[in-house]
Amino acid sequence: MRIAMIGHKRYGSREGGVEVVVTELARRMAALGHEVTCYDRSGSDVMTGDAADGRERMVDGVRVMPVKTIDKKGLAALSSSYFATNAAIKDRPDVIHYHAEGPCVPLALAKRAGIRTVATIHGLDWQRAKWGRLASTYIKMGEKTAATKADGLIVLSEGVRRYFMEAYGREAVFIPNGVDAKEALPASIIKERWNLEKDSYLLYLGRLVPEKRPELLIEAFRALDTNKRLVIAGGSSDTSAYEKELRAAAQGDNRIVFTGFVNGEPLEELYSNCYAYVLPSEVEGMPMSLLEAMAYGRCCVTSDIPECADVLAGAGVTFLRGDAAALRASLESLLADRARVAAMGDAANKRVLSTYNWGSVVARTLDLYKEIR
Repeated sequence: MRIAMIGHKRYGSREGGVEVVVTELARRMAALGHEVTCYDRSGSDVMTGDAADGRERMVDGVRVMPVKTIDKKGLAALSSSYFATNAAIKDRPDVIHYHAEGPCVPLALAKRAGIRTVATIHGLDWQRAKWGRLASTYIKMGEKTAATKADGLIVLSEGVRRYFMEAYGREAVFIPNGVDAKEALPASIIKERWNLEKDSYLLYLGRLVPEKRPELLIEAFRALDTNKRLVIAGGSSDTSAYEKELRAAAQGDNRIVFTGFVNGEPLEELYSNCYAYVLPSEVEGMPMSLLEAMAYGRCCVTSDIPECADVLAGAGVTFLRGDAAALRASLESLLADRARVAAMGDAANKRVLSTYNWGSVVARTLDLYKEIR
C-alpha cells in the first residue's frame, strides 16, 4: 500500500508527540513492505534550532519529502499542510493520513481528488491556550473537516471519541498511541551536566506551553519542604515569553533546574532516574511522555483529565486539575512513602506494556486503511 503522512513537523524529531507517532507508524509500516512518504515541514527544528534537511531522502525505508513552509508562528502548519496535500495529490497514494486538527483543513482537496483520507485527532487543539481567536477558529475548521470529510477518523481517547459523536454525530475509531519497553540507564550524563542522581529529583518533561501547566508544578513544588530537586525538561516552541514567566516563577529556588530541550541518552537518563514523573496538563491528546515514563517504570503523577487518568487507570496518582494545593499534597504524600512510589512504578510499567503496544497500533491502523479503500 502507498501511504502519505501529513501534519507532523519533521520525521524522526521529538518536537512533539505527533512527530513521535508519525515516525513510529511510518518506519514500522515501511518495514512491513508498504511505501510510506512523510511530507515534512521545511525550516528549523523548533526545539533545537537546527536547520532541517531540505532534501528528499530515504530514512528507515521511509521517503521523506520536505515541502515549502512559511516558517512563522501560526503559518507553518497551515502552509505546510496545503503544500504537502498538493504534493501528495500529484503522487496519488492509496491513502493520505493527516495528523492533528489544523492540518486537516486541506483534507477536502484530497477528498475532491478522489484519494482516501484518514485523520488522527491528537487532541482538541483549538482548546490550547497558546492560540489566539483566529488560529483557534482555523483549527476548529480542521476539526470539522476531519469529522465530515475524512473516510476514517482516529482518536486517542474515549473522551474525544464521545465528543465527536456528540458534536458531529461521527463515529471515530479509538486507536491509542504505543510505546516500547525501555532499558533504564544509570545517572551519568545528567550527573555531569546537572548534578542529578538516582531518585534525587521530580521530573516534568514536555513542551513549555501554558496548557501543560508547568507553572502549577513550580508553585506546588516551592511549597514543599524537601531536598529533592525539580527538573523542568523541554523547549518553549512558539511560547518563549511563557518560558520566561516560568523561569521568573522559579527564581530564588536553586532546587529547580531547567535543562532545555533534551534528546537521546540525556533524555533516557532523566526518565530512568527520577523519583517521580509529573504532568499537570489541562489539555492533552494522549501524552507520549506519560507513556514513556510508565515504560521506564516511573511513578507518575498527573492531573485528573481523562486523557491522563484513563492511561494510568489506577497505576499512578491523579490530582484535581488546576489545583496547586492538591498537587502539593499528592507530591508530599509520595515523598514520604518510597515503597508506594516503587509499587506505583511497577504497576505503571506492567499496565503500559500490556495495553499500549506499537505492533497493535500499526496493525489496527493498517486495518482501517484497508476498510476505507
